Amino acid sequence: MHLHAKSLRSYVMALLIIAPAVAILRLLPAITVGAAAPVLLLAVLLIARSWGTGPALLASVCAALGFSYYFLPPVGFGIEDPNDWVAFVTFTVTAIVVGELASQSEQRRVEAQEGRREIERLYQQLGEAFERASEAEAARRNEQLKAALLDALTHNLRTPLTAIKAAVTALIGSKGLEGHSGLSLESRTELLLVIDEESDRLNRFIEGLSAAERPGVSEPQNRRGVKLEHIVRDAQTRAETVTRHHRLVIDLDPTLPVLAVDAAAVTEVIYILLDNASKYAASGTTIRLTARLEEEHQARVEVVDEGPGVPPAFREQVFDKFFQIPGREAFDPRRKGGGLGLPIARRLVEAQGGRIWIETPATGVGAALVLTLPVATSDEPPTREELVGAARA
Repeated sequence: MHLHAKSLRSYVMALLIIAPAVAILRLLPAITVGAAAPVLLLAVLLIARSWGTGPALLASVCAALGFSYYFLPPVGFGIEDPNDWVAFVTFTVTAIVVGELASQSEQRRVEAQEGRREIERLYQQLGEAFERASEAEAARRNEQLKAALLDALTHNLRTPLTAIKAAVTALIGSKGLEGHSGLSLESRTELLLVIDEESDRLNRFIEGLSAAERPGVSEPQNRRGVKLEHIVRDAQTRAETVTRHHRLVIDLDPTLPVLAVDAAAVTEVIYILLDNASKYAASGTTIRLTARLEEEHQARVEVVDEGPGVPPAFREQVFDKFFQIPGREAFDPRRKGGGLGLPIARRLVEAQGGRIWIETPATGVGAALVLTLPVATSDEPPTREELVGAARA
């Protein structure tokens, strides 16, 4: 009903435009046939642009009748001169054609607007679909990150917990805590040292996960000297499982002074570097650990692998928590990286008053993880072997 009323109104408007136009032209004495025809054609054109084909055809017929009646002699519908017939037919056909073309042009304009709105709607839907797909991809990557983080946490927590559990089980099973039977004093001391060291290792790992940054670099409390070869030996023993498919070459300067560091913390750092090197370097390749005196009070330690290396753009980012180089996968799919090892290593090194960074090896292949550590000025503290020997005595 609404569309019908709207259509009827457009026809009425067409008549209300043509009729006054003819009347006004008739009242002007100076208007000739040649001047009236363009004015009426313009009125038909405006009607076609505004209301479409139907009202334009009605306006064309009315304009042709008005043009014939008032402007072609004699007045009325009787046309005698053949030239007037030509003028009448020409005007009528022109009015109809103009009205139809104008109507089609308007229709195409409306269709173009509708097409543009449809394209905008489809583009919006496409954007929403991409957004949903991006959210789904982000959720999938988030789940992958959670899984990798869980694997890393499991790996770093299980190893010391296994050692602690084994030591405690041996102590309890032997009934040696009361000295009646079972383990000797030397063995009990050895197991207690394992528990103490692995507990410290767990504590350092959890401390490394802390989100709050320390306000400054803390100085190591233990300033007595420790030999680097003892640290390397302990780290090598712990890393035997992860480096068993690689050639591990150790080259330590025998004249290197003792270091003023926490031996357990630096052992953890070297273990992390060996684990990281073996994780991303192919089986059968060489991992080289070297140490020499860098300056008067600094020792330089390098762990060099033959893996894919670290691009310069990522050499600082790899020390950020949970960061992983895009597209970088471990050779062993069971050893997924969680982006925690190097951040913990940097924190432990800086706590000793040292530094750690990444360079390109002299061979141009792989990555060189370099750390500097302070040289001690005091005597070497008791080593683990000395503690065990004292217990044996």
